[in-house]
Amino acid sequence: MSKRIKKLLIANRGEIACRIISTCERLGIKTVAVYSDADAQALHVEMADEAVHIGPPSASESYLRAEKILAAAKLTGADAVHPGYGFLSENPDFAEACTAEGIIFVGPSANSMRAMALKGAAKKLMTDAGVPVVPGYHGKDQSIDTLQSEADKIGYPVLIKAVAGGGGKGMRKVFKASDLPAAVEAAAREGKNSFGNPELLIEKYIQKPRHIELQVFGDNDGHAVHLMERDCSLQRRHQKVVEEAPAPGMSTEMRRAMGEAAVKAAEAINYQGAGTVEFIVDVENGLENAPFYFMEMNTRLQVEHPVTEMITGQDLVEWQIRIAEGQPLPLSQDEIEVLSDGHAVEVRLYAEDPYNDFMPSIGTLGMFDPFADAGPTGRIDAGVRAGDTVSIHYDPMIAKLIAWGEDREQAIDAITALVRETPVTGLATNRDFLLRALQEPDFRSGDVHTGFIENHNESLLTAKKAEAEDYAVAAFAIAANRRSQTDGSDPWAIHDGFRLNLSASELLWFDGSDDELITVTLSGRDQALCANIGGTEVHAEVISLTGNVLTLVMGGRRERLFAEVSPSHVTLVRGDTTLTLARHARDGGGDDDADGPGTILSPMPGKILDVKVKNGDAVTKGAALIVMEAMKMEQTIAAPRDGVVANLSLREGDQITGGAVMLTIEDQ
Repeated sequence: MSKRIKKLLIANRGEIACRIISTCERLGIKTVAVYSDADAQALHVEMADEAVHIGPPSASESYLRAEKILAAAKLTGADAVHPGYGFLSENPDFAEACTAEGIIFVGPSANSMRAMALKGAAKKLMTDAGVPVVPGYHGKDQSIDTLQSEADKIGYPVLIKAVAGGGGKGMRKVFKASDLPAAVEAAAREGKNSFGNPELLIEKYIQKPRHIELQVFGDNDGHAVHLMERDCSLQRRHQKVVEEAPAPGMSTEMRRAMGEAAVKAAEAINYQGAGTVEFIVDVENGLENAPFYFMEMNTRLQVEHPVTEMITGQDLVEWQIRIAEGQPLPLSQDEIEVLSDGHAVEVRLYAEDPYNDFMPSIGTLGMFDPFADAGPTGRIDAGVRAGDTVSIHYDPMIAKLIAWGEDREQAIDAITALVRETPVTGLATNRDFLLRALQEPDFRSGDVHTGFIENHNESLLTAKKAEAEDYAVAAFAIAANRRSQTDGSDPWAIHDGFRLNLSASELLWFDGSDDELITVTLSGRDQALCANIGGTEVHAEVISLTGNVLTLVMGGRRERLFAEVSPSHVTLVRGDTTLTLARHARDGGGDDDADGPGTILSPMPGKILDVKVKNGDAVTKGAALIVMEAMKMEQTIAAPRDGVVANLSLREGDQITGGAVMLTIEDQ
């Protein structure tokens, strides 16, 4: 017997909360958002019909507190809860608590979750169901003698995994027997610290794997289907970066076999709702007839579900809601296969620095428009917009960009164009890295595997250095920005270096790499400008700066790019490259900010670990001043110039917010 959902609470945040709200709006279902202190002004809060505050920024005190979520549902009269992904989405106790309160949980049963929660038990269950699994040891005997013996039987290299692990935690590769004891100790310790469970399993390590997964759905009548496969092989630190559907190069026979195995897995645990059965494929000798093995089942909606939606034309969130209401599967397996068409690619746009081991980045978004026109075959899923802060408290994903094409080549071209037209400023992102990956010849040919980034390290992860032309374009952007600030009616308000009977000229300074000072001499009038950088002249006709879009003509070629100008920097997004050029203090930027010369602000919220100076100390540029911990990493704050320390009141152990004044460096 089905029961229509009238009001849905989303126990999540960010882009997935916004995604669920969009479907609910179309279905006429009222929505309730929950939010922490950090998300009070968030986009998902603005989009929902109602919103309930649930606590401090830390997820452990807000989004992971099941009792607060349930209290919010009861307060607002929500008759259903959608957990999204992450947080409580695979928590069987939460699913049971919802049911006990008479609230529909939009997801699988607690029993299904528990069946797949521990990797070892899940693999035994799959073996019994006739689903192929990677050769390995999943037993309870965790003695080092047993683990060593089992690894020797499997044959090296082997992969040690925490049974309750995920995201690469509690995982170690072992290439020879003598390395096993240390790897076991480290993996067990990490498994206990991260998941509260030190138990391990051992598997044969596949040296050239592809990560291919099947989207499955089950209903309350015991029926299950799959909605084709997704290839998620392009990863960094065991986290997916680029996903596509269908998997490139897969034969019809292999797709059928993998699909049947995925449906068996779902039926084995009487699965209801959306899930993903993940396989590892050994492509050492190519994909054709390659052996594939069950890896794990995610008992929730996946981040990469939009590529499946693109090729099937189905709304998977709607499917989740309908099945949670007690309705049957919307389509049969044959109908799904007939509907499937074309190719789709998704990239995850992260606030992270690919050129610094993909370390997370935090800050305030400058340019970024989640509502930009993505074209007829594109899509942007985001939970933030310009002016929002990416904080230390949650996943650093800014958005997902998705594009469809009639074939894989068209889809890659479409997603490349969409990424190019999506500038992001204000913090480090992986945008440029994504564009390099999409254009790497091996990716375009379909030769993808989980070691792809490591194998193409030099071409993908070498940062571009600014050249003379980049500094010239930055100078043109500064001039265009000035002109856009006035309507031209007051000649004295136009700061263009005009001098009677002489060519207009001014000096601009930038901080270059290796502590060098870049001087740009900008001359010209109106739209015709010339920038001289160390004797290199760059001429341009600056046509317009509309919003953040700068249009100019250089060398006879018209160029349209994105430019963000502030007193401290100029950020240029030119095609595949994003460059942030710091303006030197002499140019009114750099350290000459509103807080006074040499003011040092905390780059992010964190804890002070060590204060290496005191007020009155003379320091030189580059000297270590303060060591702080932020986002579980240590960061040393260095002196930006020579001078004397002043206004320092921080001590070891202090907590500091992002943007707070740490100290100032005054002239001697």
